[in-house]
Amino acid sequence: MNNRVEKLRENINKYFVGKNDVVDNVLICMLAGGHVLLEDVPGVGKTVLAKTIAKSMDAGFSRIQFTPDTLPGDIVGMSIYDMKTGEFRYREGAVMAQLILADEINRTSPKTQASLLEAMAEGQVTVDGNVYKLPDPFMVIATQNPIEFLGTYPLPEAQMDRFMMRLTVGYPDEANETLMVRNIINGDTPETIAPVCTTADVCEMRAEVTKVNIKDSVLHYIREIVDLTRKESRYVLGASPRATIALTKAAQAKAYLEGRDFVKPDDVKAVAGNVLSHRLVLTSETKISGENPDTILRSLIIKAKVPME
Repeated sequence: MNNRVEKLRENINKYFVGKNDVVDNVLICMLAGGHVLLEDVPGVGKTVLAKTIAKSMDAGFSRIQFTPDTLPGDIVGMSIYDMKTGEFRYREGAVMAQLILADEINRTSPKTQASLLEAMAEGQVTVDGNVYKLPDPFMVIATQNPIEFLGTYPLPEAQMDRFMMRLTVGYPDEANETLMVRNIINGDTPETIAPVCTTADVCEMRAEVTKVNIKDSVLHYIREIVDLTRKESRYVLGASPRATIALTKAAQAKAYLEGRDFVKPDDVKAVAGNVLSHRLVLTSETKISGENPDTILRSLIIKAKVPME
């Protein structure tokens, strides 16, 4: 494994204990240039994870606490009239950072949610006709609580499609929860974390991920999985071409994380569930029948013909 990746992984797991698989998947998204939606109950460490990642790579960090009265201008910035110069000048919004924590993103209005679409897809924002580039690397880690409905606005399909993965954190086991409490008592918090790499290192690693070799047979395998979701009668909406690209990039990053310069079908299978599940919309009949959407997706992944290595 790349030494820089290993140091980053170890440093995050030191403070965000007991969730190595979650950390690995977030790192996969970061290395692939994607964004993450963390969907889980309050208090399981979603904010701690985002802060720990930012501190570990010495990145500019911005936390946006979304509320019903948050405005698009709070996110992307706005033009302010300068009385001294008689001109409008751009005042940066909260999105102008390298790692964004979009906390409780489903608590804000659809108009404000949509202000992130351009930033997440193109790495830029447009304010009053002027385009402003976002810092590099740029990543959004959004959180939402799946059990509260009053005062929330479900993310539309177009917004969900911008996230490379949707992940759940879950509760820690007894030993790791005890260790977590002990760390806090000892003063080991995200605020005390020392960086183990730089954002320049992250940019270099992202460039290396794009060079990970992926054979045509594996690309066909990815395409077949995506196509099966589009043909599945229990879905009213299958995976988009953006999903195909995201699955390919995530598989490359998975291989890179494992220290390989080529993608195996197992890499695709390992990330396919987290990459595709949130992009698929069940039919009303399937929802009423109570079928598990993850079980349906797993059956499609198994159905796809695995290429011979």
